[in-house]
Amino acid sequence: MLQIYNTLSKEKAPFVPLEEGKIKMYVCGITVYDLCHIGHARVMVAFDVITRYMRSQGWDVEYVRNITDVDDKIIKRAAENGETPDSLTNRMIAAMHEDETKLSVLRPDQEPRATAHIDDIIELVATLIEKGFAYPAANGDVYYRVEKFADYGKLTNKNVDELRSGARVEVETAKESPLDFVLWKSAKEGEVSWESPWGNGRPGWHIECSAMSKCCLGATFDIHGGGPDLPFPHHENEIAQSEAANGCTYVNTWMHAGPVRVNSEKMSKSLGNFFTIRDVLEKYNAEVVRFFLARVHYRTYIDYSEDTLKEARVMLERFYQALRGVELADVAPENDFNDRFNAAMDDDFNTPKAISVLFELVNELNKASRENSEQAGQLAYQLKSLGDILGLFQQDPDAFLKGEDKEGELSSDDIEKLIEQRADAKKARDFAESDRIRDELAAQSVILKDSREGTTWFREA
Repeated sequence: MLQIYNTLSKEKAPFVPLEEGKIKMYVCGITVYDLCHIGHARVMVAFDVITRYMRSQGWDVEYVRNITDVDDKIIKRAAENGETPDSLTNRMIAAMHEDETKLSVLRPDQEPRATAHIDDIIELVATLIEKGFAYPAANGDVYYRVEKFADYGKLTNKNVDELRSGARVEVETAKESPLDFVLWKSAKEGEVSWESPWGNGRPGWHIECSAMSKCCLGATFDIHGGGPDLPFPHHENEIAQSEAANGCTYVNTWMHAGPVRVNSEKMSKSLGNFFTIRDVLEKYNAEVVRFFLARVHYRTYIDYSEDTLKEARVMLERFYQALRGVELADVAPENDFNDRFNAAMDDDFNTPKAISVLFELVNELNKASRENSEQAGQLAYQLKSLGDILGLFQQDPDAFLKGEDKEGELSSDDIEKLIEQRADAKKARDFAESDRIRDELAAQSVILKDSREGTTWFREA
């Protein structure tokens, strides 16, 4: 039975959906003012793997991932660029879709944008005011009364008294309490805005997700996910807003992906170790990046470095080497690999353990390739089928191992010509020349494998 670690309860528990056979999941998406970075990729891949696995087990998953397309950062960046916020957000959304496609991340079933749900947001704010959980302030903003919500802090074990004592006292603030957060922001002159009962303005960040998740999935749903920086204050505020307005539990299971560190340091533009997905994909095969992200448990931090990416490439090569030249069957053999893979994934989506099962399967495939071609075809089919659940091993093995021609490297044509020259040298029993060509290729990270069928090659990580 599937068990999931719940950030709210701080423990793993059997997953029981609200509706049998159906899972409603909402994941906080991107604020689209810039290109997506490797931390975003980590969340994208983590919940893509989770969704793929749940669907492989027969669950009907409704996966919603929002887009924040109105925000202070968006307004500021658009002004700096001399473009409209719509122009900026549309470009960044298109870039995000391109990046996730390269990483084999499937699109969510629904991808609501904040600007398309302004009426829903205004209605939710009005409900909170009516119930006494929010108030219009003299400055035109609308704030949430944190101290009125008795359960505030339950997701992250925050104590309101401690938060109050640690809060910065703001001078001439319109808030009743420094803990209160904005639901509706009054617009400055020239800013994008919408009409509301409290004047022209735009939604605060937290209220967007409460409104969009209810619109897409209902007042209560099964799973809410997001990145490591979201439990406080974003998700804590979502709970306060939604449960105060709707009078029911907001989410049953909370899931959060771990952070990405760079050479064991926090990723930050100020530290000069900030990488967009596009930066990374210029240097590394997209499937290597996906494997690097997927092979670590989704709740654990990932250390991004040249060494860890090279290690991921070497590991992925083992799978493709095993698949290379094997004719796939259309059925898997009778063995326990599927059951063991599923058992690992049922344990809070334990991808490291699941991938270790796949390495054992590779060993069996390599053995069968030497002894029994029919069984090898079945094992290769099984490996690709299980790999598909992780979004892996779906490329042509030969194409993956040879890689794309890059500037400054030997081209595929040059390599093939050298291999032909080496074959001629061996026929002439000029083994010194044959060895020289092999060494020349090895110096360019091109590794040759000789067999009775001929010579194959791949680029080493």
